[in-house]
Amino acid sequence: MAPKVLMVAEKPSIALSIASVLSGAQISTRRASTEVHEFDGMFLGSRAHYRVTSVIGHVFSVDFPAAFQDWANTNPSDLFQAPILKKESNPKAHICRHLSQEARGCSHLVLWLDCDREGENICFEVIECTGFHTNDGRRIYRARFSSVTEKDILKAMSSLVEPNRDEALAVDARQEIDLKVGVAFTRFQTSYFNGKYGNLDARVISYGPCQTPTLGFCVDRYLQIAMFKPEKFWMLHPYIMYKGYELKLEWERGRLFDADVAAMFRNRLMEDGTMRVVRVSEKLESKGRPSGLNTVNLLKVASSALGFGPQLTMQLAERLYTQGFVSYPRTESTAYPSSFDFKGTLVALVHNPAFGGYAQKLLTESYNKPRAGTDAGDHPPITPMRSASEDSLGNDAWKLYQYICQHFLGTLSPDCKYRRINVEFESGGEQFQCIGQLVTVKGFTSIMPWLAVSEKNLPDFAEGEKIEISKVDLDEGNTSPPDYLNESELISLMEKHGIGTDASISVHINNICERNYVQVQAGRRLVPTPLGISLIRGYQCIDSDLCLPDIRSFIEHQITLVAKGQADHSMVVQHVLDQFRRKFSYFVKQLYKELTCPLDNFELLLCIMPGPEGKSFPLCPYCYNCPPFEGIDTFFGAPKTGDSSKLGKGVGMPCFLCPHPTCPHSVIAQGVCACPECSGTLVLDPVSAPKWRLYCNMCNCLVSLPEGAHRISTTQDKCPECDSTIIEVDFNKKTTPLKDGATLHKGCILCDELLHSLVEMKHGRSFSRHGRRGRGRGKGRGGYRGRGRGNNKQQDPKMSFRDF
Repeated sequence: MAPKVLMVAEKPSIALSIASVLSGAQISTRRASTEVHEFDGMFLGSRAHYRVTSVIGHVFSVDFPAAFQDWANTNPSDLFQAPILKKESNPKAHICRHLSQEARGCSHLVLWLDCDREGENICFEVIECTGFHTNDGRRIYRARFSSVTEKDILKAMSSLVEPNRDEALAVDARQEIDLKVGVAFTRFQTSYFNGKYGNLDARVISYGPCQTPTLGFCVDRYLQIAMFKPEKFWMLHPYIMYKGYELKLEWERGRLFDADVAAMFRNRLMEDGTMRVVRVSEKLESKGRPSGLNTVNLLKVASSALGFGPQLTMQLAERLYTQGFVSYPRTESTAYPSSFDFKGTLVALVHNPAFGGYAQKLLTESYNKPRAGTDAGDHPPITPMRSASEDSLGNDAWKLYQYICQHFLGTLSPDCKYRRINVEFESGGEQFQCIGQLVTVKGFTSIMPWLAVSEKNLPDFAEGEKIEISKVDLDEGNTSPPDYLNESELISLMEKHGIGTDASISVHINNICERNYVQVQAGRRLVPTPLGISLIRGYQCIDSDLCLPDIRSFIEHQITLVAKGQADHSMVVQHVLDQFRRKFSYFVKQLYKELTCPLDNFELLLCIMPGPEGKSFPLCPYCYNCPPFEGIDTFFGAPKTGDSSKLGKGVGMPCFLCPHPTCPHSVIAQGVCACPECSGTLVLDPVSAPKWRLYCNMCNCLVSLPEGAHRISTTQDKCPECDSTIIEVDFNKKTTPLKDGATLHKGCILCDELLHSLVEMKHGRSFSRHGRRGRGRGKGRGGYRGRGRGNNKQQDPKMSFRDF
């Protein structure tokens, strides 16, 4: 009995193309979740029965279990450690069941998924569904191809390889990181902001490690425009009439920002009245033909020249690929492999009514070897595979196909060559020039006319001759801000900074549009909405790393190491998630739990000073700027000398100076004891966990408290010996110093033997437990030196990604 071979493609149309080629169009087709094409043929030298079917993209997607789906009952911070599961992306299609059924009785599995990381990941999803992952002697093969032409399909069939698990794991890593990071931040900021601010115009305020830096580029350009201040400038433009040509000369100085000085130079020219030819130079220039076309460059041209958004461009390119008109459209390479059949591709275009004549000309006159490009090791550049017409493709698809063909023909054409003539003049002590250009060889610009060199003819000049100035214009203008980013410029920035891949760039741009963070306006320019601006400005104020490209570059670098087999998948995921968990904690703390001031009901803000030893403290914006109490000697930020009652910029009253008797954030509630360095009070830092500490509300004195405690808080009790506030410490049960594993302890940090031995002074002198100021730097009970904690490295709570 002939063995059965199951072949699985990524799309039904590709499955049909593969089956048609391998069977000689002798197939029988039956309906199922996706069509199944059957035929008999040869496989690895023996007769075999083939079944060819397909998936419809990813079989599975990642998500959280039901226990973590409830927003109200799940703390977003728990999602970083939450388990994940894979579930069918399209349950109604029953693809998993379909693959399992078709695999019955098959001894060989050939995977025809797209040849990129996503396709490699789908390979292993198919292996899982078919049951071929079990070690039962059945064989698994991977077909590598770049187009669905007969030649490429037969070549792939004759050189089958094994699927690449490392590349599949790289996709698993990205999916888990994006899910956990995106959902944690999205849930928190949506719950925090929605309903709180009624004009945000969004039900879900999403965050994404790629999406948010992409939006950041757009908002940065918006801010450049908003903050731009135009300046007037003046440019000097003399004109000459010579041998029938009226020529406008360009000033070497370009432009000046002083009207009087510019007028002075104009008067000099008027007084001189003549231009002297100083130098005439001529040079043969060359404009190089393009290298191969990759995805990023296709997206840029489609947006700027054709008016197609990235999402539409990729949809059209995918359709052209599945119909066999172009090669695989997702590639980073611009270099053709040495084995590429240029002649065969040109022959396929010879009968095309639009550019068949140009293809024939290249064949007849001998085409040029393409310029060296970049070989990213994935697919060849995007190339036409067979001829098509506008009637068969439709208007939009034809425009894209036409450009792909023109670009390919351009890569095989000669360079454009032209003569560049530069004539330099002098008048009134100032230098001017005029440049002419004359094309000698059109080269590739014949098929890509939009890249043609602009020609400008000049008369023949002789050095030393003098020519009368016909007029002198003093043109006035204003400097102008840059325009909003267009899609092409944004794609360039994303590519430069490693945001997204050739497969995902279009998705990220589409996301910020659909989520109302930007709007696409005339010229495909991306204008941020108030919601988009508010989000990025918020990230910039709290933790700019969250909207900078470094954050995604860091992730992509780690994932690439997994894809190359140079890093362990689970370790990379854990490492990245650990950094984001810390950033998430920092982000949440900055919003300070929506606490309000009892005096004016303003929401409290949390201020964190820079540096590892920087203070963090709550403040009421209104009280800070308009202190409600009299008699406070020194305000925060006031100079050490002078009249502190006259508040300058940045000077005010945070909560740690507020004497309100019942507010839980005031110095009355959070103050612990007198500062040993000054007349201030040591106050509990409300968000310093797990490295709990006190800080002085007047100087830079810091006191480290027991590290790793679950909770440290002040109480209403006072120490009978020194009148300091009693604190309550809830130790970690794994590291508690208390007997019998107890964790809860109350005491005075000055008089309690245990607590006093666990604290450490920084930035100030130690002091004894029986007085405000101590002598020397005692240990144990007599001073603030604790148990070997002085060498602990302090970490930036933001956890910048630039240093990993």
